Amino acid sequence: MKVQRLLFALLTAAAFGWCLSGGSGESGRAVSAAAQIAESTQTKYVALTFDDGPRADTTSRLLDGLKARGANATFFLVGRQIGANRDLVRRMVADGNQVGNHTWDHVKLQGASSSVVKQEIGRTDAELRQVLGDGEYWVRPPYGLLNDGQRALFSVPLVHWSVDPEDWKLRNADRDVAAVLRKVKPGSIILMHDSVPASVDAALRIVDTLEAKGYEFVTVRELLELNGVTPCAGVLYHSADRAEGQTKLTSLSGS
Repeated sequence: MKVQRLLFALLTAAAFGWCLSGGSGESGRAVSAAAQIAESTQTKYVALTFDDGPRADTTSRLLDGLKARGANATFFLVGRQIGANRDLVRRMVADGNQVGNHTWDHVKLQGASSSVVKQEIGRTDAELRQVLGDGEYWVRPPYGLLNDGQRALFSVPLVHWSVDPEDWKLRNADRDVAAVLRKVKPGSIILMHDSVPASVDAALRIVDTLEAKGYEFVTVRELLELNGVTPCAGVLYHSADRAEGQTKLTSLSGS
């Protein structure tokens, strides 16, 4: 874990310069060098993400389980649910997790006017800043849907997924676990929902199973940067080696 955190710090600094420089020069070489160090660790990194929370009972139990296992995750929060769960949101960050924006009312943004998009995202961003302070709160659009032209409206990276067990529909921990294990690989971004009790059970079983196979659970930000990927505004990331809106990704997964 200490090695991973050091690599993340190095890659974060290099990646910031890469975005500013257009992906060339010393910053680009720094990202490459740090990525080579990360590759030498041979750790299989994966990102577990949760939508539609926070919910007091299920999210709290999930945080307990993740902390006990030394696993981190990324939580995309519905803005109207933050106010009643502020301590829970603060705990997410204190435990080393990443917190992101899932709109105020879980509104489908695809096809919506720019004013609706800005209102849904801006209101949630303001609430997050009030609770957590200034920061960069990445966005997952509800249902993962955006029009191509809408990506230009965002000043932060966008997050999709590569593994979707449809846990919100199955509501069956055994089937959720099986669905994830069939498709997961290093660099995957897994979609789940911390508002569903069975999904919490499944997520913790998934962590146990994959950690036993050498996987380490990190935030989406850490996953990308540990794989030599520079997170940039308006780019929609499906995994460590697939994105929309960026011409080339460098991945350590070999896939």
